[in-house]
Amino acid sequence: MAVGVNMGRRIAIAMIGVLISTPLAVVIAQTGRPEILGISPTSGPEGSRVVITGKSLEKVSGVLFVRTDCAFTLISPTEIIAFIPHKGITSAITLVSPVGRASSPFAFVVTNDPRVPEEVSYKVGYVNPVRPPDDFKSALLWGIAIADTRILGYESAKIEIASTQLTCRVDGKDVILNDDLGAVRGGLYSRDPWFATDQHDPMPMAHDAPNHAVVLPVGQRSDRVWHFWSASPRAALPSGNLEGCIVTARVKITPGALLQIGMDYWRRPTVAYGLGGNNHEAGASNWYFPSEQWQEATFTDIGGSQLSLGNGKNEVGAAPGTWPW
Repeated sequence: MAVGVNMGRRIAIAMIGVLISTPLAVVIAQTGRPEILGISPTSGPEGSRVVITGKSLEKVSGVLFVRTDCAFTLISPTEIIAFIPHKGITSAITLVSPVGRASSPFAFVVTNDPRVPEEVSYKVGYVNPVRPPDDFKSALLWGIAIADTRILGYESAKIEIASTQLTCRVDGKDVILNDDLGAVRGGLYSRDPWFATDQHDPMPMAHDAPNHAVVLPVGQRSDRVWHFWSASPRAALPSGNLEGCIVTARVKITPGALLQIGMDYWRRPTVAYGLGGNNHEAGASNWYFPSEQWQEATFTDIGGSQLSLGNGKNEVGAAPGTWPW
């Protein structure tokens, strides 16, 4: 009789174990730990856009590079796009989720271009993988110019801007939104820390009459970022299917100066910059370097985040955040 009771107890305990373990197994299967299968590229400068492929990525809440948080976007349960942070050193990439962590099987090797000053937050061109919200109905081009104090004679460094143009592709047609000759607007912003505040000083400018260009004497204020944008008002996007936009600037860069350009989408043509998320960065071009010749600096987000930016022999990548204008 005792044997039968014991047998019954063992069967009951076993059945309870099945009832308890089965839901747990289902939960574990549904919320599995993230797994990294690959990262691409495997090396590059700070600010590099890295595609992380793997499994069970949908619950990832953070991406770490050593102990620093990376900006990232979840593309799908098998793909994440992350950006290597400022002052990052060669390290594995770690994904954080409520059910566990996963690290890349090998390190991302940080290889900064020595021509880009250390305080620059991002050192590679990029396209924002997140498209602008549907209610963002305008756009504006911008540029960043700085002096390189490591170069002998940087005090006389300058950048001439003959023209800037913003063209957006809507329903397969290119529409010019801004087209300015020899004119920009802008201000002088904090350089170290990089864009630490929205506060800025007026941006001094001169004019090169023979070349119909505006001149930014960046060497005279090497402690500031010369941040400029279109001289004409922010333009409304045409209605229709937006594929993206193209920024072009005809510039001449003297020794000791560097330049990059990019653009932002905005909610409306007249909405002001503020803390309400009124602008959305599209991305930034490569850095452009000195040349005796005039150059055409370009940026485009047409084609999306997989696009390789820039093709000039005189440039290298960089990317800012979203700045006020």
